[in-house]
Amino acid sequence: MTLKDINKEERPRERLAAKGAYALSNAELMAILLRTGGMGRDVVSVARELLGLAGDLTTLSMMSLDKMTEVRGIGKDKAIAVAAAFELGRRLALEKTGTDSRPITNARQAFELLLPVMKGLDHEECWVIYMNRANRVTAKEKMSSGGQTGTVLDNGIIIRKALEKKALGMILAHNHPSGSPYPGQADIRQTQELKKASSTFGISLIDHIIICDSCFYSFADEQASYV
Repeated sequence: MTLKDINKEERPRERLAAKGAYALSNAELMAILLRTGGMGRDVVSVARELLGLAGDLTTLSMMSLDKMTEVRGIGKDKAIAVAAAFELGRRLALEKTGTDSRPITNARQAFELLLPVMKGLDHEECWVIYMNRANRVTAKEKMSSGGQTGTVLDNGIIIRKALEKKALGMILAHNHPSGSPYPGQADIRQTQELKKASSTFGISLIDHIIICDSCFYSFADEQASYV
C-alpha cells in the first residue's frame, strides 16, 4: 500500500504541506521517506515497525542496512534512504560555523554545541572547538575518527590549526560510544600532553570533555589538578 492508498486527510505528505513537518509523528515522517509499504502492509505500519525495532531515533541512526531490512516491507533501497536522511541531519548540524553569538563559559555549553554531531555514533571521534579572546567560537572541527574504543590524536596538527585560526583558547572533545563518560589513562595522558604543548604557543586548552548521548565529563570541572 502506498501513501496514495491512505485517506487524503491522513496522508503524511498532505498533512505536512497543510500543517508543517512539526505536526507529524516520527512514524509519519518516516513513511514519507519510505514512500511505499510492502508485503500487503501500508507504509505507515512499516514505518512504525522500523521505529519500534530501533526503540528511538538515536538507535535507528546507528542501525545497519541489513538490520533495517529485517522489517517486512523494507528493502535495501528504503534502508539507504533512511541512512541518507540521518546523515543529512548530521551535516546540517555541522553547517553552524563561524562565531557563535554566545561565549562558551562552561562545559555544558560545549557539550550542547557538539552533541548534535556526536550523538549516536558507534565509533570514537575527536573534535576541537576553537575560540577567540572572548571565548566565542570561531570554528569547530573534527580532528580524527577511530574505532569503538579509541582514536588517535596529533597534537601538532591541533596546535597548527589553532595558530592558523588565530585561536587563543580551545576545548578538546571526544565521545565514548560505551555510554560511560569517565576518562581512561590514555584520555588523561592526552589531555596533559596537549595542555602542555598548547601553552608553549600561548594557546589555552580550556577543557577536555568526554561526550556520551545523555551525559558528559569535564576535566576542568572534575580534576582539580587540571587548572
